Amino acid sequence: MENKRSTLAVILITSLFFLWGFAHNLDPILIPHLKRSFTLTTVQATLVDSAVFIAYFVMALPAGIIMKKYGYKSGIIIGLLIFSVGCYLFLPAAQVQSYNFFLAALFIIACGLTILETAANPYITLVGKPETSTFRLNLAQSFNGLAASLAPIIGGKLILVEGVSDSALAKMDLATQKSVLASEATSVQGPYFVLGTILVILAAVFYFIKLPDIRTNNEGTAKQSFWQVFKHKHLSWAIAAQFFYVGAQVSVFSLFILYATKSAGITDKEATYYLGVCGFAFLIGRFFTTFLMRFFKAQYLLVTYAFISALLCFVAIMASGITTVYAVIGICFFMSVMFPTIFSLGIKDLKEDTELGSSLIIMSIVGGAILPRFFGYLSDGTGNIQNGYYVPLVCFVVIMLFGLMGQKTTRKDIINQPNEIL
Repeated sequence: MENKRSTLAVILITSLFFLWGFAHNLDPILIPHLKRSFTLTTVQATLVDSAVFIAYFVMALPAGIIMKKYGYKSGIIIGLLIFSVGCYLFLPAAQVQSYNFFLAALFIIACGLTILETAANPYITLVGKPETSTFRLNLAQSFNGLAASLAPIIGGKLILVEGVSDSALAKMDLATQKSVLASEATSVQGPYFVLGTILVILAAVFYFIKLPDIRTNNEGTAKQSFWQVFKHKHLSWAIAAQFFYVGAQVSVFSLFILYATKSAGITDKEATYYLGVCGFAFLIGRFFTTFLMRFFKAQYLLVTYAFISALLCFVAIMASGITTVYAVIGICFFMSVMFPTIFSLGIKDLKEDTELGSSLIIMSIVGGAILPRFFGYLSDGTGNIQNGYYVPLVCFVVIMLFGLMGQKTTRKDIINQPNEIL
């Protein structure tokens, strides 16, 4: 009976990895859609990412408190319900055609996602046999990658509707333009209503089905000073590296459609299919590199992948035509395992500081709210979106430095454990 419960728990938790991966990878579709609907600059459009990743920074520690007080199962239900509320808010946001309303809805969605990710990653490792915990986590992560390849294609078909051409819009008066764009903006209502309903149903399933309600027990452990944890230099490096990595990943994925339409001269619809290829490359890269980690140390692969990614960024800046798209697809392949590798190297040998160190690395993904803005400033300031790729180029250089020297602990390095959390 207990084995059946554990199997059911794994299936349900794995569905969460897919759902939050799907939600995240709808953002690159939203950015060009909202940019057109509200006639935004590239910098203004990147506020979509800012709203999402600021929520991660704000909610990381409260999410941990929720887990400790109410348990992982309750935390998942709370996260799903908050996630669904954000989805439903897309309906009135589209109706009143308010960009700030959309940003608020995205912030609420991300608050729910933060709680879900904080709960699901450790929960899936604790449910079931300890010796197969890494397999369960990697299996769940693969569905996150699957969502990255499917969401742009599905979202592109449902959200990026064939609207009035820019030339036709230019001939309209302001009132007519606003009416036309408001009509186009409502295309988000259906997909997000369906997603919100699925989340409510899933929350009900978690509530009514009996699953292991695991809670951590930290009683008796010494209280650690917040600043004391920074005595671990490799943790400080990992926090910085993760900040830059997430900033690079968000810049690449979220701004891909805007980038590809300019650099390669393709349509929005064509760009969504290539974005799906980027997600597929990300998925394949994760599987392939996990296999390689059986033979090569994680930090060596991290350095190599970061170096190749930096070179591909240079191609994305200097090349033209479809070559630029292929360069970005390559970046997606090579950056696929950077998050879990940085995470595992950052928390190694922390001992009693592991919990706080993990929270700080999670909080560092606020880089996804900040660095895409610089991408936008470079693009708008130079009049060439390809120049924005100087931002991820710098990010990959920082990650390479972390792999070369930042990941070294003050003690003798222990054997690296690949892909423990994403």
